[in-house]
Amino acid sequence: MAPSLSRRQVLSLGGLALGGAAFASWQRAQAQATPAAALAAGAGSGTGGLRLPARGDRRLVLISDLNASYGSTSYIPEVGQGIALIPSLRPDLVVCAGDMVAGQKRSLSTAQLQAMWAGFDRQVLRPLRRAGLPFAPTMGNHDASNSRVGGSYAFERERQEASRYWRRQQADLGLSFVDASGFPFFYSVLQGEMFLLVLDGSSAQIPAEQLRWAERSLASAGARGARRRLVMGHLPLLGVSQGRDTPGNVLAQSQELRQLLERHRVEAYISGHQHAYYPGRIGQLDLIQLGALGSGPRKLLGQSAAPFQTMTVLDYDWSSGQRRDSTLNMRSRQLLDPAGLPPRLSDSRGRTQVRRSAVTGG
Repeated sequence: MAPSLSRRQVLSLGGLALGGAAFASWQRAQAQATPAAALAAGAGSGTGGLRLPARGDRRLVLISDLNASYGSTSYIPEVGQGIALIPSLRPDLVVCAGDMVAGQKRSLSTAQLQAMWAGFDRQVLRPLRRAGLPFAPTMGNHDASNSRVGGSYAFERERQEASRYWRRQQADLGLSFVDASGFPFFYSVLQGEMFLLVLDGSSAQIPAEQLRWAERSLASAGARGARRRLVMGHLPLLGVSQGRDTPGNVLAQSQELRQLLERHRVEAYISGHQHAYYPGRIGQLDLIQLGALGSGPRKLLGQSAAPFQTMTVLDYDWSSGQRRDSTLNMRSRQLLDPAGLPPRLSDSRGRTQVRRSAVTGG
């Protein structure tokens, strides 16, 4: 496992790396963390006070919902801390489930949109790429919403600026594209033994032609030959958080998409938007519902515990066929104990998902 991050290493990781009082506060919080409480099983490695399970044959780091208030070009400290920590985790791929900037407001000028993406580039993407980490994004509603009004995109300029930014980055993302024809809105990659398909789930409606594309892509030889198949979109199949279990905040075609993914033996659907972490399962499909790393974490449905920012790590062990999920509470700097989450969640339509074990497969 990688050595602990030094203060010098953290400060060198980019525009959001911590300094001064903010760094001192972070150090104090990590020093107070109890390693035994932070590690449920197995030996781990120190990463600036955090202890994680041993790294698997393949490791993914999953983040989502980084943005702050409308038009913001900066991020809250937890985002900077998370980005500074990621290189020490040595992931094979960093996956972001959307809302990287703070758009979805028509009054934002083109210059403001460009400034937001410049802030993301400086404070998030560039530090990760300097560390040599492949990065796979999906568009969120605050990045490039695909909602329509009168047959046109409601946020056309935001989609144009998102496309311009990501097209410039495409060749340097470290991704092995299978189909980049719809990049950055929808695309597929084959990273080693893992097939990742990204959908434009930036609103509740995924276009029918894109679902047909997903069907063809998942039926391809590359997808079928991969050890694992993952699909990602910003909006989830089911609501999990208070204030977001409403039409428009979940995919309208959730049943259709679920059946498509189960038909092609997709392991998991990764989503953001709800700002609350819940490791669920419905039918034969895992639902990796990511919490927010940025502003506005939310409480889970029916829960009263204070919300917090999260970052999730997936470790794959090929010999056992298992996947181990570890989620960091970025406020306490400790691993989240899945047993503390509700054993099941039911949304407003009565659809129930059960809580998955932290270790699956095998």
